[in-house]
Amino acid sequence: MKRFVTTLIGAAFVLLPGLLAAQDPTKADAMQNCPMHQQHMQTQDHDSHHALVEKHGDQAMGFARDKTTHHFRLLADGGAIEVRANDPADKTSTDAIRSHLSHIAAAFGDGDFSTPMFVHDSVPPGVTTMKLLKDKIRFAYEELPAGGRVRIASSDAVAVAAVQDFLRFQITEHQTGDPLTLEEAH
Repeated sequence: MKRFVTTLIGAAFVLLPGLLAAQDPTKADAMQNCPMHQQHMQTQDHDSHHALVEKHGDQAMGFARDKTTHHFRLLADGGAIEVRANDPADKTSTDAIRSHLSHIAAAFGDGDFSTPMFVHDSVPPGVTTMKLLKDKIRFAYEELPAGGRVRIASSDAVAVAAVQDFLRFQITEHQTGDPLTLEEAH
């Protein structure tokens, strides 16, 4: 018992300075006083959010993002979501892309945006308006070589703005590098 008490007291003397230093407000603020602290924290938050978006995306789509290329196009009457297999001979990815995008076109047409809400863990910009105006928006699936496209179009200016807000969000969140301005129709 005496040996246990001695060990316990010895451990307290070893740990106590570290515990006191950790509670010392001047030491705790040392990181926050770093001029780059906020930027470091935002970068960590952004990286972990992007990783979550990519993980959820892979789960929701049924194919791996690293085997495919995504593009979000802004067009005068709305835009498009395009996905292609990186390897044109990758029939598994191509079939999964086509299945997913045909499902997305039908779901969006029904006002169901649960997939992008799951992927982004939030309601993306434009979704609420797109749901309200779903009858004024056309969601058409088109097959592409090694992939597919969901063409989203409307003649209603409010619906077009909502679609473009949604697509700009996708470009930013998925870091596709696509232009945030209007493109010519393909």
